[in-house]
Amino acid sequence: MTTPDPQSDRRFLPYGRQSVDQADIDAVVAVLRGDWLTTGPAVDAFEAALRDVTGAEHAIACSNGTAALHLALLAAGIGPRDRVIVPANTFLAAANAARLVGAEVVFADIDPKSGQMLAEHAEAAHARADDNRVAGVMPVYFAGQCAAPADLADFACTHDLRVIEDGCHALGTTYDSAAGHHHVGGNDHADMTTFSFHPVKTITTAEGGAITTRDADLAEKLRRYRNHGMTRDPAQLTNEALAHAADGAVNPWYYEMAEPGLNYRVSDLQCALGTSQLKRLPDIVAQRRALVARYAEKIAPLAPLVQSLDMVKGCSPSWHLQVVRIDFAAAGTSRAEVMTALREQGVGSQVHYIPVPWQPYYRHRYGDTEFPGASAYYDTCLSLPLFESLTLAEVDRVVDTLEAVLSGHRH
Repeated sequence: MTTPDPQSDRRFLPYGRQSVDQADIDAVVAVLRGDWLTTGPAVDAFEAALRDVTGAEHAIACSNGTAALHLALLAAGIGPRDRVIVPANTFLAAANAARLVGAEVVFADIDPKSGQMLAEHAEAAHARADDNRVAGVMPVYFAGQCAAPADLADFACTHDLRVIEDGCHALGTTYDSAAGHHHVGGNDHADMTTFSFHPVKTITTAEGGAITTRDADLAEKLRRYRNHGMTRDPAQLTNEALAHAADGAVNPWYYEMAEPGLNYRVSDLQCALGTSQLKRLPDIVAQRRALVARYAEKIAPLAPLVQSLDMVKGCSPSWHLQVVRIDFAAAGTSRAEVMTALREQGVGSQVHYIPVPWQPYYRHRYGDTEFPGASAYYDTCLSLPLFESLTLAEVDRVVDTLEAVLSGHRH
């Protein structure tokens, strides 16, 4: 646990931020002094490290978490005329990625106390779709928790759906099922898992993402789509006249494109930073868990006015977000007023998330649909500071400040 900083009451506390140490800086500088800046050995090293921490057989790094979602859908063969189930409580990226491949989105409701889409919500969304075009489901492991991946896998198997986990909040999260102990990203209950390494995530590559899978065919497609659809694999080359020299060897400059891809590559600079950060992942996750435990201890006496998210059974989260649920009406105030008052006292906060079906694009496309769980969650949610360098004393300061703000309005 980080030693409390005697000056901690003087710094502004954002809801999230990166943690970069000297080893991270040295790793990036070494790349700058080397021969490769992109598509080089640091990318391979990062993918190997990611396989190690998730237990996946394949890891494909890419430019960001949204690119990871887009690539996963492309590799899964999901496109026009298909539908994809996405929880209402998530960032824009998951639904937008489905639209980018031409698929329609079927939004699912969530549990208002945990923010998670459960198998029962996915089943209700599938029934509402009322056709046979649903091709995939994208569970989002909100805040770092994962709600019964095995149950979602059973649901998907029943309906012959691809499972693409959005694990962008959940690197380092583990969970249990009847079959044993699992790592998010190991794909024991999914076809693919996507990750984001944005600065506020558990580890960062500045910007970056990745997809993990156990399926070699999917991995090959992901790598090809990541790089313009190009391949140099001799087994996949089709133009014999251009591909081969007189002695039958593949011409050293030759490549082919069977179908268009994208430029979703990631640089060696980013991957060197990511590999260095992954070495600290166990310590980072332990720190985040300790901070969330302290939050829970401090928040408990404030119930029912303020409550923590419900813990998902069988899950050991890495905790990307520290979300509280606040009864703003009972406090006699609004969320905007609370956020402004907290900021004036040096405490940042955020809202995760505005339900995606409420966005103008999706309302225009699908109309207004009731999502009572997502609506109830949204009405109360507020994300408080959570990052590796946060101290226990600063957690106390955050909760004490929140209590004072709410008490002032109640009085």
